[in-house]
Amino acid sequence: MSKIYFQGSFGAYSHLAALSIEPKAEIIPCKTFDECFLKASQDPESKMIIPESNRITGNIGIEYLIFKYRLNIYSEYFQKIEHNLLGIPGAKISDIKNVYSHGQALSQCSKFIKSYNLIEHVRADTAGSAEMISQEKDKTKAAIASSLSATTYNLQTISKNIENEKGNLTRFLVMGKNISQPEFSENKYITSFLFKLKSKPAALYQSLGGFAINGVNLTKLQSYPEKNTFDSFFFLCDLDGHIEDPKIQKSLEELGLHCQDFHVLGVFEADKQREK
Repeated sequence: MSKIYFQGSFGAYSHLAALSIEPKAEIIPCKTFDECFLKASQDPESKMIIPESNRITGNIGIEYLIFKYRLNIYSEYFQKIEHNLLGIPGAKISDIKNVYSHGQALSQCSKFIKSYNLIEHVRADTAGSAEMISQEKDKTKAAIASSLSATTYNLQTISKNIENEKGNLTRFLVMGKNISQPEFSENKYITSFLFKLKSKPAALYQSLGGFAINGVNLTKLQSYPEKNTFDSFFFLCDLDGHIEDPKIQKSLEELGLHCQDFHVLGVFEADKQREK
């Protein structure tokens, strides 16, 4: 049976995403993102699923771990995020005074929280908050978490879909130690890579010229400072297409001339959600 590591407690959105991708896998929780990356890098037969960015609140903040561990990306998966207010059985909305969840979930439900004058408490994750509510059995406390958390911890759904904006999605990456990529065909692909430029004026401008000349579309280009420094940056980049496409190879060769570090993270099929 394959193993999938995720960060958080059972009932987390990462757990939900893992179930959607491989329902028969052994799904194993980790306390931190770092632990996920470490476990997946130590066990080449395992995978991990990690949230990379959210449509509304942006990056989750795992880029430094992608840079450090350099695991292969096998696929991307867009999970619909539907937040629910969960309380102990019998609790009503009028009983609730305090709400607990991950900082991003709280910000994504800010309108609901304000409308009921609830006091926010930031916790490490959504499902962990739900677990705490089930243990404390306090009618005045509620968690914001998934419907899976409600069934996992035997909580009552006091209010459904309380997020500010419907159609909220989180992009998850499935990653692992072994290198694997699909054969080049007619499908839509993403090639993901990281690079660090040689230190010289206009280095980024010059390095991107190959993509423009070859008509290659970059869908993501983000810079991050290397650990403990503000004068050395690495870039994370996604582009439309397969690495075996000649125009992409030419673009990457051109980029390579300007790099002191370059690493392909993965080639994978674009999620169908991108077309919507």
